[in-house]
Amino acid sequence: MRRSVALRLSAALATGALAAAGTVALSTSQASAAATGATGYATQNGGTTGGAGGQTVRATTGTAIHQALCGRASSSTPLTIQVEGTINHGNTSKVSGGSCNTAAGVIELKQISNVTIVGVGNGAVFDQLGIHIRESRNIIIQNVTVRNVKKSGSPTSNGGDAIGMESDVRNVWVDHVTLEASGGESEGFDGLFDMKDNTQYVTLSYSILRNSGRGGLIGSSESDTSNGYVTFHHNRYENIDSRAPLLRGGVAHIYNNHYKNLNESGINSRAGARAKVDNNYFEDSKDVLGTFYTDAAGYWQVSGNIFDNVTWSGRSGDTNPAGPDPQSNTTVGIPYSYSLDGASCVPNVVSQTAGANKGLKVSDGSCTPQNPGPTPTPTPTDPAPTDPTPPSGTNLSLGSGAGADGSSKASGTSYGNVRDGNMSTYWSPSGSTGSVSVKWGSATGVSKINIREASGSAGAIGSWRVLNGDTGAVLTSGSGAGVISFPRTSLKKVTFEITGSNGTPRVAEFETYAG
Repeated sequence: MRRSVALRLSAALATGALAAAGTVALSTSQASAAATGATGYATQNGGTTGGAGGQTVRATTGTAIHQALCGRASSSTPLTIQVEGTINHGNTSKVSGGSCNTAAGVIELKQISNVTIVGVGNGAVFDQLGIHIRESRNIIIQNVTVRNVKKSGSPTSNGGDAIGMESDVRNVWVDHVTLEASGGESEGFDGLFDMKDNTQYVTLSYSILRNSGRGGLIGSSESDTSNGYVTFHHNRYENIDSRAPLLRGGVAHIYNNHYKNLNESGINSRAGARAKVDNNYFEDSKDVLGTFYTDAAGYWQVSGNIFDNVTWSGRSGDTNPAGPDPQSNTTVGIPYSYSLDGASCVPNVVSQTAGANKGLKVSDGSCTPQNPGPTPTPTPTDPAPTDPTPPSGTNLSLGSGAGADGSSKASGTSYGNVRDGNMSTYWSPSGSTGSVSVKWGSATGVSKINIREASGSAGAIGSWRVLNGDTGAVLTSGSGAGVISFPRTSLKKVTFEITGSNGTPRVAEFETYAG
């Protein structure tokens, strides 16, 4: 945040504590997973179901949450944790186990998948204690309050973020939560909802973010542009200085949110980011959309928004507001279906639905709050099969005009190893997921690829997607290495993205064929 503003605060710092309690297992018939289903970008990339289909347990302390994670058969065994009471430093300790990687003083969802955390009963409050999601996927957080998380002073937690995501995070749905602070950076607080270092396919819905210097960001710096595909809908941002949100690269869909008292700036699209901003209500605020505090421009597509008592700065230097008459300067395609409430009713419908302990009510798309329906059962889909028979024809990856790049690589490995014709060399991601690409200087027709795993690594590659590296479009998805076919596509780059693994993935050769 470039400037410090005295926030008009009504929240008082609270530090209540409960005695430690154990974890109680419930049958899945006694307690369901998160009500309703995921929305927005969290529905893409295979969807977000959290712990659906797994065991449900009850936890009243942070230690019990960690015990539940560590007590699973594996780090991917589906699990729903129902939380009630106040979770704080006094009852949150590190727990060790083969299916978890936890730490004291923070709820650590690290290197895990398929987990739901949902507040129940009289409510769940994470007091001065943040929720940290790292190197994880398929996570749901619902119906909880996270308040007064500090990065300086005492006590500190999670770098000062209420909910923070970083390092190859995929598919997170945060819904009906209340995130709040009691000031800005000078008071020791940071962001309420931050995403960085390759975090993708996230939705924040029906939530309240208030009384903070920083609402949240996508990308920690102008060079951290690997994040994106984030949806914000039916949220209330109130008494926020800036970052509502801050976007650095990537794509965001922002619709049907109510913004009130944005003190310095609001949606800050920078470094090539593209935001689709539909039917929001901006009230009693300043510079609610634009590119601020940088000369690295971002872009927006706007429609149906209402600007009620919004003031706009003049354009000067690194201050480039979209107003006073915001116009679109890009187009953004949205791959999922959604219903838009009219902007004029957004304050009313959001006030009745957003935040924790609102009964998980949602809008019906016609400005009327509705009680949630049952969690839909996902329809199983058969992944695209791989063929063990090598394709015939010329391996285009070995051509003199071909090259390779990717998203991350483990020490001692190289992207170029996947196209050197040598099965003894390989590329491996720095974590359990990552992507590698073969590229050409001119458009090349490709309809098949052959992913060949290095010796001793057979079966390590789990789920994957094949992308058109030029557009980001998904050509096909599935699991396991081998020959993968898709409709012939003319492109300059084809990407193999590993989204799940059963060990350390090692790709010895990434062969490409015209078919």
